[in-house]
Parts: sequence; structure tokens; C-alpha cells
Amino acid sequence: MATEVSQKIYDYFTSLYGKDSADKYLAFIEMDPTQYIRVNTAKVSIDELSKLLFNKYQIKTKPINHFERVLKVVEGNDRIGKTIEHVLGFYYIQSLSSMLPPLVLHPTGDDIVMDLCGAPGSKTTQLAEIMNNRGTLLVNEVDNERIKSLVFNLERMNVINASVIHSKGEVLSKIYDDHFTKVLVDAPCSGLGIIQKKGEVSNWWSLDHVDRLQHLQLRLLVAAIKMAKVGAEIVYSTCTLSIEENELVIDKILEKYPVELLEVNLPIPTRPAFTEFEGKQLNPEIKKAVRILPWEIDSDGFFLVKMRKIDETESPEKEELRETENRVVKSNHKEIKPYLDYISDHFAVDKNVLDDYKYIFRGKDIYFVIKDWDDDNIGLFNRIGLKLGTLDKKDRITFNSQAAQVLEKYITKFIYTLQNDDELVKYLTGWNIKNIDIPIGQYVVKYNNWTLGAAVMTKDGLKSRFPRTKRTQRFDF
Repeated sequence: MATEVSQKIYDYFTSLYGKDSADKYLAFIEMDPTQYIRVNTAKVSIDELSKLLFNKYQIKTKPINHFERVLKVVEGNDRIGKTIEHVLGFYYIQSLSSMLPPLVLHPTGDDIVMDLCGAPGSKTTQLAEIMNNRGTLLVNEVDNERIKSLVFNLERMNVINASVIHSKGEVLSKIYDDHFTKVLVDAPCSGLGIIQKKGEVSNWWSLDHVDRLQHLQLRLLVAAIKMAKVGAEIVYSTCTLSIEENELVIDKILEKYPVELLEVNLPIPTRPAFTEFEGKQLNPEIKKAVRILPWEIDSDGFFLVKMRKIDETESPEKEELRETENRVVKSNHKEIKPYLDYISDHFAVDKNVLDDYKYIFRGKDIYFVIKDWDDDNIGLFNRIGLKLGTLDKKDRITFNSQAAQVLEKYITKFIYTLQNDDELVKYLTGWNIKNIDIPIGQYVVKYNNWTLGAAVMTKDGLKSRFPRTKRTQRFDF
């Protein structure tokens, strides 16, 4: 069913680009959205995944020029989100435009990175991938419900260098002043670039709503600038096409804050940003920002600008953080050592591998994060890293499926390989697998050489510990 675009949106777009472009905009919105996937090359090569999707699910894909880890879905859009490989984090369904801000920011494992508006995790997981899961990646989300999808995707993609903050992004500069080397502000917006996928935008879009969003966008970007170190790079992006939320935001920033705009070169067709609006000349440097029109790249419409902080900003009043019982320790700490010794001995994981992480005690749960991750504000975080395991009543660690996937290359003992599709279905849906002749104890479960997660062999059979959040997913086999 085609999306109907309101007259006020059509008129607004006509005022920006003329009737011919507005008509192309309408024609594009009426088409079915093209889907793209970002391949997790830490788990599978692009060629392997492309062949697997076609042979197993009849999903046809093709590579995209100048995008090394991206496949375009040619056939099988209705099946691409229902595969086991999707749930296991072999790929992430993401618009081509959405992949651009992380590519432009391009952090490394040496950076301290803030993703200020993170959910559902598309760009966060991509940032982690670009960083090779090293360094410090902080991701903030203000909406408690959206944090669930963010955490789900961080787990699904095995992101081990990130921590989650639940806060208003505009107030975080009271905690982090002159701190980050890279900041991404993918700001909440009115969504004119994504109506093809979210037709509800047409129902509520108005200039009054745009004006309210602009105030929030400004506050978020100002906070980002204050949080950035001098010399740090900041990328501001939106998936909307209004000048009020894009060029006018940047124009106001350039009037008051010590940043310079940087050239952005993208491997796709782009339009220059506007430098004049309603007879007013904007800062000419805004020409370095780019606009992406949806019908010209067969993806979402976007606005993107990259800037560098060139001088200090006034330090805000520091905010006191709440006390926390969470503790972060290194691998040689006496509190974590017995549990790491067990994992090393039971699964035959080299202890040097476990030295590459820090460990977080949070009640009965133990999390782990790459040892490069560094932050003193432990009480701020909703969670840090991924779950290593949970302590039972006898203070023994129950190994977690996320840890099994992260450490899969180093686990050589107590591995159970599922024998058929019936066992696979039982494992993925949380049932016991019976009539298995293996010793009692904890196991890592594999299928087709893929690590699915953890399990425990009891007298009643092999009990699945596949995450409950993933058991609700529908799979095609």
C-alpha cells in the first residue's frame, strides 16, 4: 500500500527543490523500500554470506560499489530479517544512508567515542565494528523502551567495547567535559528522509514540530561540542530534509561555538547544503555539509556534516553521580580470578585471552568489556560490555551465551554440536534436548561450526541457555 504524503510536506519540498524534484520524491516514496545489509566480517565474509543466503533462503544479494561490507538485497526482502544468521549477528539490516555517519566519523581503537543518540544501535554497532571492538565506546539513549532494542543489537552483534547510558543527551556535558575524541550526534528529527519506510511521518509532520525538534537538536549538538576535546571531530546527521533541522542548526552553532566544518567526501551522489534561506545568507562554510536525496541513491534521505572543535568551551557545572555497588576489576583481581580459572580449565580457554578484558560485578551478574575500555563514571552506566555469566546460590558461575560467542575461537572443550534440525529448533526455542550421551556439565553449543550459545547438561537432558530475548524471533530454516 502506497504511502500518502500530506500536501504540506509536498509544498515544503517543492519550495526547497522545485516541483520536478518533489514529484520524484513522491514517486520514490510509493516504491517498496530497498533493503541493504551490513556484513559482520568478523563472523563471515561477504562472498560466503551472499552464497549462504541464496542457497539456503533464496535471498539474492549483490555488492555495492565503494562499500566494502555492504550487500543490496535484490530478492527476498520479506525473509532477510528471519534467518538464524541474522539473529546470530552475521549481518545488520540498515539503510545505505544510515551507514554514512559512522564511516565519516571513522573512529579507531585509540579513540574515546560518544554516540549521543544511540538506539536502536545501527550506527553504534557499526562504530564498534570500525573500531575493531577496541577502545572506549559510550552510547546514550534517553528512551527507556528504546534501550531494550539497543542492548538487543549490541548483544546480537557481540559488541564488547561499549557501555550504555540512559540519560538526556543534552545534560551529559555536566559529566563529560573536554573528554571525547570523536562524537556522533545522529539527532532525533522529523523524518522527511524516511517516509518511504515510516509513512506515519506524513500524519504528524508540521513546521511547529520541526521548530520544537530544532531546539532539542541545538542542545544536543552544543552538549557534544562541550564534551569533545579540542581537536576532536564531531559528526551531526539527521534523516530529514528540512533546512530548519539541518543548515539552520549548523548556522547557529557556527555563530557561537569554536568549531570548523570539514570537507565530506562520500562514494554516492550528494547535493550541496543550502547556504541561503528565505533571503538570509547563512555561513558560507555550510557548503561543506551534504544532503542526500532518497531517489538519487535508492535509500533514505539524509543530512550530514563533519566538524572539528578548535578551541576550548566554557566548562559546565559538574554533576555528582550516584553511588554504585558495581565494581570493575582486571583479570588478575582476586575477586574475579576463581571464575576465570574455571572458564579457562573447563573450556580450555588460554588465560592470556581472558587477560584481554576487564570484568564488572553487578549483583549476581558478571559482565566483561575489552580492557582498552576506560571510564571512571561507573555509576552512570545502564550496563557495561556483555554478560560473562551469573553466579548461582553456591557462588558458581553459569556461563553466558554472549560470552560463548565472543570467546568462540578459543573454546576447545565441552562443545556440543547439534546433530539435526530438530535439535536446532529445540535449542533455539529453549527446550531440553534429550537422549544425548555426554557428561554432565556446562557446554558451548554449535551448529554448522557456528557458536549459538551456552547450555547445561543435566540428568534431564541438555538445557538450552539461548537468550530469552532471541527465542521470540521467527526463523526460516
